[in-house]
Amino acid sequence: MDGVNCQFVKTNGITLHVAAAGPEDGPLIVLLHGFPEFWFGWKNQIKPLADAGYRVIAPDQRGYNLSDKPDGIDAYRIDTLRDDIIGLITQFTDEKAIVIGHDWGGAVAWHLASTRPE
Repeated sequence: MDGVNCQFVKTNGITLHVAAAGPEDGPLIVLLHGFPEFWFGWKNQIKPLADAGYRVIAPDQRGYNLSDKPDGIDAYRIDTLRDDIIGLITQFTDEKAIVIGHDWGGAVAWHLASTRPE
């Protein structure tokens, strides 16, 4: 996809596949996909957000598409999923991020915001 660079980022003991677009110094927006999707579900939102000056990242959450798929249910607890995203945020910015989620990604986004608002 034009303007989107894919990379692999280590976070919380795993590696996530991340699609990134927009200026590196722009305010960070994290887009979290739902079940059973992956980053490409945000294809229609990435470019307009990047064109508006945001640094947009859309990870494949753990267990999906090109990201690591650890074994066992304990690897998918909501606190663990939240910590994956916190790790991404801290690698892309020293500031707060806007976190947007769809479906299951919404649950992760809500949990992140309600338990780690900083």
